[in-house]
Amino acid sequence: MLTHRIRGYLAVLTLLIGGWTLPLANAQDEGEPVTRLEPIWVTARPIIEGNRRDDYGSVTTVITEEQLDDLNAQDIETALRQTPGINMSRFNPVGSFGGAEGGGVFIRGMGSSRPGAEIKTLVDGAPMFMSVWNHPLLDLMSIDSARSIEVYKSPQPQYFGNAFGVVNIVPKRKTSEGYTTKAQVAFGSYDTLVAKAEHGGKISGWDYYIGGGHRESDGHRDNSEGELDNAYGRIGRQLNDNWDASLFAMWNDNYADDPGAEDADPDAREGRYETRAFLSTLTLSHDYERFSGEIKGYRSAGEGDWLDQPTDTEGVREDLYNDFLYYGIKAKEKVKLGHGAELLAGLDWDYTEGDYTQEYSDGSSDAWEGDDFDILSPYAAISWRLGSEDGLQVIPSAGVRYYDHSHFDSQWAPHAGLVATYGPAEVHVGYSRGVLYPGLEVEVMSEAVLPALGESWEDLEPEVVDHYEAGIAYTFNKRLMADLIFFYDDGQDRYVIVPAPPFPPTYDNVEEFTIQGAEATVNWQPLESLSFFAGITLLDTDPSDLPYAPETTVSCGANWRFLDRFKLSLDGSYVSSIHVNSQTRKADTENDDTVGSYTLVNGKLSYSFDGLAGKYKGEVFVAGENLTDVDYEYQPGYPMPGANVMAGIQLEI
Repeated sequence: MLTHRIRGYLAVLTLLIGGWTLPLANAQDEGEPVTRLEPIWVTARPIIEGNRRDDYGSVTTVITEEQLDDLNAQDIETALRQTPGINMSRFNPVGSFGGAEGGGVFIRGMGSSRPGAEIKTLVDGAPMFMSVWNHPLLDLMSIDSARSIEVYKSPQPQYFGNAFGVVNIVPKRKTSEGYTTKAQVAFGSYDTLVAKAEHGGKISGWDYYIGGGHRESDGHRDNSEGELDNAYGRIGRQLNDNWDASLFAMWNDNYADDPGAEDADPDAREGRYETRAFLSTLTLSHDYERFSGEIKGYRSAGEGDWLDQPTDTEGVREDLYNDFLYYGIKAKEKVKLGHGAELLAGLDWDYTEGDYTQEYSDGSSDAWEGDDFDILSPYAAISWRLGSEDGLQVIPSAGVRYYDHSHFDSQWAPHAGLVATYGPAEVHVGYSRGVLYPGLEVEVMSEAVLPALGESWEDLEPEVVDHYEAGIAYTFNKRLMADLIFFYDDGQDRYVIVPAPPFPPTYDNVEEFTIQGAEATVNWQPLESLSFFAGITLLDTDPSDLPYAPETTVSCGANWRFLDRFKLSLDGSYVSSIHVNSQTRKADTENDDTVGSYTLVNGKLSYSFDGLAGKYKGEVFVAGENLTDVDYEYQPGYPMPGANVMAGIQLEI
């Protein structure tokens, strides 16, 4: 039986669809007769849209709405699960548990440090993660609003700072005149329900896009429930031929439970993690023949509440309420200097604060009153196109980002690159420095968790990584493209707690690491109706127990349209055995926990149809995960679902 809450969501969904479709249908009836055209089917690339190279020797991986749909992705983890170089950790089919190891995305071995993280998660370029403990909360990254997802796998100071890598959600917008409406309802294994709707329009210089979604599941094990709710909206105005303004907002409310390790004491379960956030961005942009740019103001605030977690006192449970806030301004400008030269300059100002309250089942409580950090970060870079696009073209570049931190010493982050193109071949080499400042977590640890640390956190330096990269991309023809990238990361000054003796323990920048590897991808479309993708990432790390850095990761996918209206999307991955659990910020610790290698196969079969003389179109689909029913886990004692299925319908006008 449907719950009262589900009935409510379905009623809202019905009203949204009815309210949007009836006026549009009537408008069509009253206007010119509808001319029905034969559908033109385009087979999208599977897994990723491609690797986007810039003039600074950097590469960004892009995943679009089409890939998200083919993957039947329901959250940021399933959206990125087959992206080369990406690994993940989770407990539940729906929802990412924000404490312990229940939700994580890792890029080429980066992002496993906790507290603190090298990977930053952004929405419309604005921070969306937990400030108190300085790490992502993946349920805050609602993908329903995503026009695309950008994955920056290396430091790129010309675009972002205070991170070694970034995952950024680019919001949806209506770019062509007219209206569009979509709605989807799906049901799956483990009493999983998905309901989402969106509507956009563009007319007379205005554009807007609104939508939202609901997901819930009982999970594949006892106490593995999860729920995700979100709503978003964007409104834009073309002010004149050169200027436009836009406002974007996103809200979400989520939870995920920890099912606990198999055969472990039920009292050891880590409880429930709830997340809530509201983000807004206001952007003013311009585009002229010789210069273009934007200024963006943002505010992101929310909560990450870890409820009913065990304590060191038998029988006493803890509720930890974390609050975070970010706001700031980001401005950038591109200027064409002439003769192929271009200047990129910008300024980021980011402010963050946070606090927490602890409440215990025995009636006691505690609190950390919080603090605030801010970073002023100007940057500039120049590139110069030499040669001819029809022959040999060489693009040297160089730039630097400067950091002025409210609590820690200033830092410089230089970068340099060289791109050369000749016919179908493109070669790039580059160097960039990533800078990662300690967050509020070092102050929290020193003032509330381990007071013996005293004021040693104030003497910390930011972590740095020197990234070196070389690659070649070759377009054999419009149907076959390949990339090969070699990279080397030299990490220094990783901050850790150096324990006693001698007393007291202190924070210090004493640890180092290296990650070297190669990544290759191929996109091949032998027919208009058939496309393939394959990717492989090879990693070699020092120390060898660096978590979430498997020696070999392989991903592949295929999209096939057949019998006119059917589409089959398949994706698969192989991950070699891997060290897991957080890279603890304590000197000389080792990661002994591992999980074995695994191979997963997933798929989606859909059928497209038209209705009301072509006034709307629809799709019915069935999707399956772990089709070969293999046993695998991301954490020891946390088996993931076996073969499972989801079926649904989507309508669009």
